Amino acid sequence: MSLAGFEERTFTYDGKTKPVYWRGDGPGVVIIHEIPGITPEVAAFGRRVADAGFTAVMPHLFGVPGKPMSTGYAVGQILRLCVSREFTLLARKKASPVTDWLRALCRDVHGQCGGPGVGALGMCLTGGFALALMVDESVMAPVLSQPSLPFPVSADHRAALALSDDDLAKVKARTEAGCTLLGLRFTEDRGATPERFETLRRELKEGFEGIEIDSSPGNPYGISSQAHSVLTADFVDEDGHPTREALERVLQLFNDRLRS
Repeated sequence: MSLAGFEERTFTYDGKTKPVYWRGDGPGVVIIHEIPGITPEVAAFGRRVADAGFTAVMPHLFGVPGKPMSTGYAVGQILRLCVSREFTLLARKKASPVTDWLRALCRDVHGQCGGPGVGALGMCLTGGFALALMVDESVMAPVLSQPSLPFPVSADHRAALALSDDDLAKVKARTEAGCTLLGLRFTEDRGATPERFETLRRELKEGFEGIEIDSSPGNPYGISSQAHSVLTADFVDEDGHPTREALERVLQLFNDRLRS
């Protein structure tokens, strides 16, 4: 299924071929969609990135591109991912195997778009993938939007990063060398846990910049306590709104890190 305004290509690595949607010109930004797939809101975010002067690259990992969000659709995709060999939903110290394919895609996008490197932004179930992608030197501007893996089924899971100790050491080395990691979440979101951000701050120190948007009852912007998707479903495109400011910070990071 095509997405209006995007060019559909394919990318193959290690025998696995997936569709990839491209739009724009400039430094590459790999956008890894959330559950249940590339919804209209995810595609709109991709357009915003492209309109800001970047090449937005959206791999299709699951779901139906362009299909709107619904509870049944989301639940169905989660159930499918539970038995997928490409995703690990509960592992505390292991990244999903699909991140190997995504790292290869990042290298390919860098080769095609040039510049110092690429941006990589994951959201929701894929939110933490940008952390795993940082292991590759091509990723220069990683963003974790509401990172939700591993699923928070215990206290240990709520604080975990879904990353091996060896890969965490590589991420630390990269942040110490100046590669800032940006994270976004709503304060009341119990899927993207506060404990996970605490772990990132403890492990990466100044290398992690966390933006936590107030979604507590009575907050000044009327943001629901159920808000989850900072840049897509719960994004409000109004000057001064915290989600708009979060988007502007993301684009600033891309500009700072990806322009020669």
